[in-house]
Amino acid sequence: MPVQPDPTKVAPPQVEMYDTTLRDGSQQVGLDLTVADKIRVAMALDTLGVDVIEGGWPGSNPKDAEFFERVKELQFRNSTLAAFGATRLPGRNVEDDASLAALLAAETPIVTLVGKSWTLHVDEALRTTRAENVAMVADSIAYMAAAGRRVVFDAEHFFDGYRADRTYALEVLAAAAEAGADTLVLCDTNGGTLPDDVARIVAEVNGQFGRRQGTSVGVHFHNDAACAVANSVVAVGAGSVHVQGAANGYGERCGNADLFSIIASLELKRGYTLLPEGRLSALATTARAIAELANLPFEARQPYVGSSAFATKAGLHASAIARRPDAYSHVAPAAVGNKAQVLVSELAGRSNVLAKAAELGLDLSADPGLAGRVLEQVKEAEHRGYAFEAADASFDLLVRRSAGVLPAWFELEGYRVVVERDAADDRSEAIVRLRLGTGRVVAVGEGVGPVHALDQALRRGLSEVYPELGGIHLVDYKVRILDGRAATSAVTRVMLTSADADGEWTTVGVSDDIVTASWEALTDGVAYGLLRAGAEPLADKISEAV
Repeated sequence: MPVQPDPTKVAPPQVEMYDTTLRDGSQQVGLDLTVADKIRVAMALDTLGVDVIEGGWPGSNPKDAEFFERVKELQFRNSTLAAFGATRLPGRNVEDDASLAALLAAETPIVTLVGKSWTLHVDEALRTTRAENVAMVADSIAYMAAAGRRVVFDAEHFFDGYRADRTYALEVLAAAAEAGADTLVLCDTNGGTLPDDVARIVAEVNGQFGRRQGTSVGVHFHNDAACAVANSVVAVGAGSVHVQGAANGYGERCGNADLFSIIASLELKRGYTLLPEGRLSALATTARAIAELANLPFEARQPYVGSSAFATKAGLHASAIARRPDAYSHVAPAAVGNKAQVLVSELAGRSNVLAKAAELGLDLSADPGLAGRVLEQVKEAEHRGYAFEAADASFDLLVRRSAGVLPAWFELEGYRVVVERDAADDRSEAIVRLRLGTGRVVAVGEGVGPVHALDQALRRGLSEVYPELGGIHLVDYKVRILDGRAATSAVTRVMLTSADADGEWTTVGVSDDIVTASWEALTDGVAYGLLRAGAEPLADKISEAV
């Protein structure tokens, strides 16, 4: 559970949260934000309450230049905007440097300048003298400070540079501080530094350039050694008061430090106040919203905010959780806007079934043996390839069916699917025969592929009887081959997600025939939708029709 700060101790210093999703995070493979997307992400971060939003590099591409022009018309309630750029080029005056001119034109209160602090990069990448590199840093920072900007200096490859030539790395920082940099950011650009080295180096640097000298020390970590979040938290403990990261850990290679995990860890475990009051509980929804804008899958296992972050399917765990909800959660899920989940699988115990049923609003207490029967059915079904942990709706229907309380909206008598292909087009036709009480309905549907055709035929056969179907639609269809060694005769699992105006649900079907598996998931999806809609079985009112 969250660590409560000791009121007898001095409150920790404020730590500035600096988001670089729109610049460094956007370098992730597959992440391509439009200008409109960038604005929406910026507004989501402002609503969350992040201190600084780095909008991009206005001198590097037209998209970022347009973003900074359009964002001038917006009002930020909680965040300050920063523009990113590099120090002047070797042998050039600051007044003649196009990149610096673009930074000034962006008119942001904060300018972040990146400069070299590793001799290797000065010698091999810049191919200039080490003295000239120091001058490039000092000149550029002084130029921006004289223009009234707060200057954040990103010391690129600092940790590698510190190990290679400590004296030179510190000389670069000293030049930046003397030129007017407000914050000196130690960047682990290659992402390979480990936490014990971070703690030592940050403490040493902070001792020389901390707030006593009029500057503050910050950090920026990449995740190539899977330590970016840990390094960020350790750095704060060593004196850093400025932390950079990206939403959901986005970024090139293995990504940046996940700013959301850093915020949650520092607030809940170290007593810092980093977001406006009440905004920590918006962390999970903000993470998902930004993933949608980025058009990237949201990682279920993402700490704090992922859908699996507080999920358990082990029977022993579920039994303990039933007695003590915090037994297997390191913080309260609601603190970050998430929720605990008990999953049902072949690893489940009776406690899982009871807890999951209660979560779905089903009370199994009236029949003491029901949970055991359901558990045996779940284990047997999962042995055949079903996956109820990702298909709550199918589990709900299984429990109701076992308890004898599942309405019988329709019964399959049979179906037939014909797939035709010619040079111009593909066409599928499905015929379904349904029994509704004493009545019988035969319906035909056409579609793109057999599953679409079956869906159309089923809807056509039921729509007059159950108008609630008009508000139910398919949103996702996933197929997995469970044993590829069996080739085309392998068992297939179909996960089908349906939705109405109030939310989504997922159903599962398994068979060695993909159409049969799809039909099972499809009909379960329709049945659960009708259950959600409160549709009354009207089978006895249907007369026989062809």
